[in-house]
Amino acid sequence: MSTPRLWITRRLSDATLERAARDYDVVINHGDLPGTAAELIAASADFDAIIPCHSEHFSADVVAQFSDRLKIVANHSVGVDHCDLPSLKARGIAVTNTPDVLSDATAELAMLLMLGAARHAVAGDRIVRTGQWDSWSPAFMVGKQVTGARLGIIGMGRVGRAFAAKARGFDMEIHYYNRSELSAEDAKGAVYHDSIESLLGVADFLSLHCPATPETTGLMNAARFAMLPRGAVVVNTARGALIDEAALLSALESGHLAAAGLDCFQVEPGGNPAFAAHDTIFMLPHIGSATRTTRDAMGFRALDNLDAFFAGKTPGDLL
Repeated sequence: MSTPRLWITRRLSDATLERAARDYDVVINHGDLPGTAAELIAASADFDAIIPCHSEHFSADVVAQFSDRLKIVANHSVGVDHCDLPSLKARGIAVTNTPDVLSDATAELAMLLMLGAARHAVAGDRIVRTGQWDSWSPAFMVGKQVTGARLGIIGMGRVGRAFAAKARGFDMEIHYYNRSELSAEDAKGAVYHDSIESLLGVADFLSLHCPATPETTGLMNAARFAMLPRGAVVVNTARGALIDEAALLSALESGHLAAAGLDCFQVEPGGNPAFAAHDTIFMLPHIGSATRTTRDAMGFRALDNLDAFFAGKTPGDLL
């Protein structure tokens, strides 16, 4: 068999690109801009495999125009909401993702966002950075304590469990909602709620770790924000579609929510310009998995899936 031809749509880690170049006839998008629909369609005729990121969108319309040459889409991501899986399957194109390897990095970032939102990190940094710190009093910048607080987690998959493990280091009381109750071994004492509404009522802090699906779009809306205890803090390192952003702003402006920590937004890149005026929103540009260790691991996981596929084996992360 000739060496499979591979298109890598974004600038991945150096170690990933070196391994890919060793094992495949690879073309790399060193310009590092998202692949357009036209480029994806053209690539389907020129390549046997694609390693895309979440920035490339395999919609039903795009997949319908694919050539028969493309055999596998090995995503450099855990989430696959950018892929129309039924359309790809109907064309006989295998799809894989990269679970497990980014759980700790994303959980670390969720912890950063939770702490930063709770302790006025945005306002504090601005005051010091701009030379406005000219006084102090016991009432100055009093925040919300994390230690010993009740943490609600929606989605106790790999990232949710990794975040819970880190939160236990702050002696937090862990509550969670999941599609099914975890085993005692996996729950590690976390309290299961069989409805989101039940969970929200006890969540001093709420962290979202579920995928974006038609069922979870707008999961946190005005009615559900109102169910949280007054002064709660909301963290989202999953997908921007989970939050009704207008409802979040309203809950913050009314004082019902104390703060929010966000790594993802409904519009990416760019985010929500209306958030910029609010020091109570601690924001980062969707960098939950952005550590060198994790980027290498994600790239290698995608290549592992390709290696298995072209060796005639079932990829470990086949969806």
